[in-house]
Amino acid sequence: MPIRPQHRFLYPLDWPSISQAIRFGRAKGRCETCRRRHGDDIRQLPDGRWYDTETDIWRDDQGRAAPDPSLLEMIAVTLKHVVLAACHVNHDRSNCSDNNLAGWCGRCHLRHDRPEHLRQRRLTYLRRRALGDLFDGSYPIL
Repeated sequence: MPIRPQHRFLYPLDWPSISQAIRFGRAKGRCETCRRRHGDDIRQLPDGRWYDTETDIWRDDQGRAAPDPSLLEMIAVTLKHVVLAACHVNHDRSNCSDNNLAGWCGRCHLRHDRPEHLRQRRLTYLRRRALGDLFDGSYPIL
């Protein structure tokens, strides 16, 4: 995932090489949680199960073997492109130690960051409400 320009100062100058080392050195091009391979196009169900073409089995979000979907469940299969990212486990972008970084696919990264995203969303809503109270009394949605 590209770094937003306003957040670039939070990362070290050698972040591209650190990210590369985590994603392809330590993780060997696979998500460290679910074992999806970087660059693959996978078939995925809404519950997170995905088809591993290497072993010809369905896997769950933790990379364990999962039951085959029924014919009705197969209707909901979508094709997803897997991209690995180097992620900060404790959400502190300035801490780039090996034990604070993980190589995760987009799905695992979003699942891990969900509580933080909800916290940020709440702060954004409160900030907008406060600005509305201070200036015009309305609460802008955007």
